[in-house]
Amino acid sequence: MLIVGLTGGIASGKSTVSNRLHEQYNLTIVDADKIAKEIVEPGKPAYNKIVSHFQPNISNLVDPKTKTLNRPALGKYVFENKSELQVLNSITHPAVRRQMIWEIIKSWFSFDRMVILDVPLLFEAKLDVFCGVNVCIICDGDVQLERLMARNPELSAEDCKNRIKNQMSNEDKISKSDVVIENNSTRELLYEEVDKTVNQLMPSTLWSYLEVLIPPLGLASALILYLKNTFFKKGVSGTAPIPKLQKTA
Repeated sequence: MLIVGLTGGIASGKSTVSNRLHEQYNLTIVDADKIAKEIVEPGKPAYNKIVSHFQPNISNLVDPKTKTLNRPALGKYVFENKSELQVLNSITHPAVRRQMIWEIIKSWFSFDRMVILDVPLLFEAKLDVFCGVNVCIICDGDVQLERLMARNPELSAEDCKNRIKNQMSNEDKISKSDVVIENNSTRELLYEEVDKTVNQLMPSTLWSYLEVLIPPLGLASALILYLKNTFFKKGVSGTAPIPKLQKTA
């Protein structure tokens, strides 16, 4: 089974690609954002830690009726305070990682040929170590800002710029990725590049079955991948292959 890490900056089009992969190819999508919402539901350990740390500084953090987190208020606060963003990530990332690993294991036993890890902070959370291929969706800065402001009209231009600035740069993402797709044009052209990438990456059905039916083979394959990604990471001078850049414009 090939684990594909899918990432990209905010409003880059990553979710559009993820939807295409699920709807067109019926691929399993392990969605980090969805899991991140589930782990901070009232009563969950991560929820309790967030409330304990952030409520003194965010008076409207918790809805008085539903007890759910006020995610926009929390997001605004941490994106304006980088050290607090690191605290939030230290609370949520481990819980998200554990759940994602469990979803991967379930896909493996389902004989899936390919599974997609849809993770905005793929490299920051070090989840790329589990991936055989990392795919990054990027777009120009002005396009990204325009899309984000249209998608989130409640955010000011300054808020949008802060959210973009607090993420890993496109240059750093590119240096760590195997496939890079530019999304500056139409959705149709983006779909064409996504389809080409899937056709190039899809492993054989036979190999997927062998990995499950012969456990030592599957375990050895997973171990080799983990060691390779841990000790020979992309982005280190002398070890990074030139990523394939696919343009939609």
